[in-house]
Amino acid sequence: MRAVLAEDNALLRDGIARLLADHGIEVLATVDAAEDLIAAVADHNPDIAIVDVRMPPTHTDEGLRAALAIRRDHPSTAVLVFSQWVETSYARRLLAGPPSGLGYLLKDRIVSTEDFISSLRRVADGGTALDPEVVRQLLAAPPADEGLARLSPREREILGLLAEGRSNVAIAERLHLADRSVEKHVTAIFNKLDLQHHRSDHRRVLAVLRYLNAPKP
Repeated sequence: MRAVLAEDNALLRDGIARLLADHGIEVLATVDAAEDLIAAVADHNPDIAIVDVRMPPTHTDEGLRAALAIRRDHPSTAVLVFSQWVETSYARRLLAGPPSGLGYLLKDRIVSTEDFISSLRRVADGGTALDPEVVRQLLAAPPADEGLARLSPREREILGLLAEGRSNVAIAERLHLADRSVEKHVTAIFNKLDLQHHRSDHRRVLAVLRYLNAPKP
């Protein structure tokens, strides 16, 4: 098995790398930042990427965003998220795709080296490994739309007006904005909702559906 490891804690990173080597797993690269992880996966095409959640520069969700990018761009590479944290919104996005070759384990709940290595091999072989606490939190937490959460108050206001069926011109008149300003806000909404332009999709309709289907506070 060939692995790439992303962990910003140097001692833990070195310890995991040594553990993997002791069990005959070739560690192709060890990195401490999400962008370096993505580059290492592209360079080495490993069997599995072991990914911490919180890495530089913000120490929030860089690792999970990198994991999603790897799942999208390098589907032959399995991904094992190994963290102290359960980020339910990103975990849902990870699990929304094909479940094969995917794991999410919590560091402080690993009871033995054998369990960790066994889970790692299972994920690399195309299986899954989910900590029961991850499953519990996913079932307990209502699904949130991460894209909608990224919208500014003005963008949410404009999306609400789009949901009412208003045109850009009508929105500009309603909010006393320039037409070009509304166009920029609408484009920002599409980008934050990850709505790429495709001929078969109408992004305004998709954005409105996301808005209408979102849990209401």
